[in-house]
Amino acid sequence: MSVPDARLPQVNVSRDSRPASAAPPGAPPMPTPSLRQRLTELRGPGVRPRSLDARALAALAANPGCRRRALLDGAGIDKGALAQALGSPAAYGQSQFAIVRGNAFEARVKGDGGTELLRLLHERLAPGTPPPEPETVATPDLSAAGPEGRAARTALALREATAAGGWALLDHPMLAVEVAGSPAYVEPDAVVVHPDGSWTVVEIKSFPMIDGSADAAKVGAAARQAAVYVLALEPVAGHVGTHTGRAVRVRDRVLLVCPKDFSNLPTAAAVDVRKQLATTRRQLARLTRVEEIAATLPAETTFDLRLTDDGVATRPPEELAKAVETVDAAYAPECLAACELAFHCRKRSRQDGAVEALGRGVRGELGGLRTVEEVLAAAGPEDASGLGTSDPDDPAVVALRRAAALRAEALAGTAAAAPRTKEAGCR
Repeated sequence: MSVPDARLPQVNVSRDSRPASAAPPGAPPMPTPSLRQRLTELRGPGVRPRSLDARALAALAANPGCRRRALLDGAGIDKGALAQALGSPAAYGQSQFAIVRGNAFEARVKGDGGTELLRLLHERLAPGTPPPEPETVATPDLSAAGPEGRAARTALALREATAAGGWALLDHPMLAVEVAGSPAYVEPDAVVVHPDGSWTVVEIKSFPMIDGSADAAKVGAAARQAAVYVLALEPVAGHVGTHTGRAVRVRDRVLLVCPKDFSNLPTAAAVDVRKQLATTRRQLARLTRVEEIAATLPAETTFDLRLTDDGVATRPPEELAKAVETVDAAYAPECLAACELAFHCRKRSRQDGAVEALGRGVRGELGGLRTVEEVLAAAGPEDASGLGTSDPDDPAVVALRRAAALRAEALAGTAAAAPRTKEAGCR
């Protein structure tokens, strides 16, 4: 995929009197005490909630029908540890070498006060305007206690930087976004405030951009992550615009920074995320609220692993599996690359003979046929026992029977064909 190089960017924030736990302006409402207590019970006593990053949030939005993942992510449950305890650990993950390489590249991009980063942003997204002078770029201090405090500090820094009317670079700001009625906190690599009051999300990746092109799948994943950050910034922008009187907008083109060719030198491109933004917003809106899912569970349901001091799960896998099965899942093969619990869900889907294991496309073509047994029965004669539909005129049934007849005809023709005689070789 070609990443088009389209015409693509130190204020100290004082602490205010609000407690660190105060919700940031424009952030989603905090869960009610009763919901927080229920989520704590689901995690287990003394278990801290696991943070939900933008990559996991984008994957969750891609499968909004999975109530299991919505509940586990909303409750902050470690799905990787849960899968390990169930005996179906995830077989994927980023290597330590890749993490170290990515951190080193990000540090280089942001070095010297972000001079190179701002040069790339100005070149791609603000050509024809005066370039930012390094000494005039604000770099707010975003440190605070806990994610809620950091999100509040980020909102305050964005407000002050926008009111100042200059360039500002926010390094790893914290943003809040509502996920199924529960707040989640995401952390972009950087957000740049432009003098005109607009904001740009910066995504730094370690995969190369060769001759202006990068791997299509990796660029798509980066765009989906960036769309989550843009979505989280929008309510903050509305709040800042109200209090500063300026026209504040979050740009729908983000800056993707990658190594150039086979070097460690940074290059950048502007990526339009309007499509990913609309999809993510629509899919998150479809997610069932966490409290509604939790209300349908038996009162004794918990996903507590009963970890020892050494971090070893002591809860019987059978008991844990029973708790997991109380929440419906929407498995698809795509989950294998995005969810730690996918291998457990795949195993159960295969045991049940569910057609979902064959993929969303196949599932959609089969209509009301829910299991592989029903599909095989539907492909047989009309009076076959176990037919998964009572309507022989069902398009799926008609197509299956036609395919079965063609297969039988082809096999019969092959069996009846006479063996070929040995042909004389060329002389």
